[in-house]
Order: sequence, then C-alpha cells, then structure tokens
Amino acid sequence: MRRIGLALAFALTLLAPLVVEAQQAAKVPRIGYLVLSPLVDPPSAERQAFLTGLRELGYVIGQNIAIEYRSAAWNRELLPDLAVELVDLKVDVIMATPGTVDAARQATRTIPIVITNGVDPVTSGLVTSLARPGGNITGTTFEPAEMASKRLAVLKEALPKLARLAVLWNPSNEGAPLEWQETQAAARVLNVALQSLEVRDPKDFPAAFSAMKRKRPDAVVTFASAITSAYRPIIVEFATKQRLPTMFGLRADVEAGGLMSYSPSAADSFRRGAYYIDRILKGAKPGDLPMEQPTKFELVINLKTAKALGLTIPQSILVRADEIFR
Repeated sequence: MRRIGLALAFALTLLAPLVVEAQQAAKVPRIGYLVLSPLVDPPSAERQAFLTGLRELGYVIGQNIAIEYRSAAWNRELLPDLAVELVDLKVDVIMATPGTVDAARQATRTIPIVITNGVDPVTSGLVTSLARPGGNITGTTFEPAEMASKRLAVLKEALPKLARLAVLWNPSNEGAPLEWQETQAAARVLNVALQSLEVRDPKDFPAAFSAMKRKRPDAVVTFASAITSAYRPIIVEFATKQRLPTMFGLRADVEAGGLMSYSPSAADSFRRGAYYIDRILKGAKPGDLPMEQPTKFELVINLKTAKALGLTIPQSILVRADEIFR
C-alpha cells in the first residue's frame, strides 16, 4: 500500500504542471468580435487597427487573448443569432462593430459591450450619458449629421459648378434621417438642389440608377450604411461609367474607386476599441468608462478616379487631403 501511495504521489507531482497549464489556458480571456461585413484576409484596415491596438497593449492572440469571430457577411438577419452564440460561449467582452450594436445589446445586458462609432447612443437609450454610460456598453461615438455640411462644402469646392446633387441613402439606417436633414440645410446654403434616392433593399438600386440617368445630377453623395457598403462595387462602377463624381462617408469607398470621402478615422476608432477592452479585462466596469468622440477626421481622394472622370482637383483640396490614391 505504501508503494502504491508513493507512486500515486509521484504521478500527481508529474501531472501538477499540466493541470496548472490547463487552468491557465482556460483563463485566457475571450473577445467576441461581431461584424456585419465579411471577414477578409488580410484583415480590413479597421480590424487590423484593432489587432494592432491589442498588440500594443501586450496581447498576443492564442497566448494571453483569444478572439471569437462572428460575421453576418452583410446578412443583417443573421446578427441576432450570431450575438446569442457569443453570449452562449460566455465571452468576456463583445466588440460590436458598426451595424451590430442592436443585436449585441438584445443578446446581453451583462457581458460588457464595446462599440465603435456608435450613433447618438444617449438618444437611442444605449447609454445614460457619454461621461458615465452606465450599464454594459461603452466605446466611441460620433454623429454622421455633423459631417454632412463639411462633405458638401468640400464637394462644392472641388466642383464649383455643382448645382444638382443626388443623395443615395437608406432612411432606416441609424442616424440617417438627421444626416439627411443636415444635408438639406447645407444644400440650401450652397444653392444646390438635392435628388433623394432611397435604397432600403437591393431591389432599390436599379430604380435609383435609372433615376440618375433620367435626371442626371452633377455629383452623387452616398451615406454610409450596411447596404451601401455591400453594394459599394456596383455604386462605384455605375458612377464611373456615368462619369459622376462621388463623395462617400468611408475611406474604403474611395479605396474601391470612389472619388472622395470625408469622415472620422475608422481605424482610430477600432484601435481605441482595444483600449476599452483592455480596461474592461483589467476590471473596469463599462458603465464607468466615458465614451469618446473622434478627434481625427480624414479627407481621402482618389486621383486615378479624378483622371478617369476628367476632373482636376483644386490644389486647395489636395493640400488638405490626409490620403491620396494615385
């Protein structure tokens, strides 16, 4: 019996490090990353900024942090189930990227949620205030409506003869009605007539394009939304064939061939998402972490597109550009 006891003790001594290692592995925090767009490789600029932010804070994927990705691949109807999957996995925190916040919020009121570029979170009831959000949600926020007048001013400077402007937008998108109101106000000041083209569903695009062919505008402004992002290649192709200058709300639209965009830096917002997650994993409550508003805005120009359209972008705009695609 004594020999058996010694053998058992020896075996337990050998197994102890493995048990500790397994316990440590089990304690690696997990981030749930919920995204509406498809996951691509290499990562998008926004996701890369998030990963870079984590790395700068000392996190190494697979060692001291794990990420559970869930992508709806532009199918918004999948988001509620994907959010529930992350909750069922008992992730430590959910990174809810634009377009996924409602699904994450409906799935849990206890797991911390970090949002990026949330639209008017106070009015929508997501948080109590920006300074002290309360609840389980925090992150970064901005108002798309604030950008409307600036986009039109830049477009008018680039196209002094601008008189008719088509606006491609989804009225049901978060913040879109306010953005439309601000666009109308800016258009009145600049003496520009607007042509509202609503795209709530894929079937709306052919009608919108036909309307622009019948009543040709001088340029097109597109409000950022899930559907306009999903149909980005089609919008850019149509505008290029029709030789229509475009102003977008996302840098990625210009990278894909659009003419210009003016917006907060999405990459900066995603990088700050890593900061919030770090604070939460170290014990901070999301409701105590003040929400941040953007301080950096990007003017992005595609000179290759300008050349294809036969446009010369004024030097006054080029010197203010944060990035130029040639």
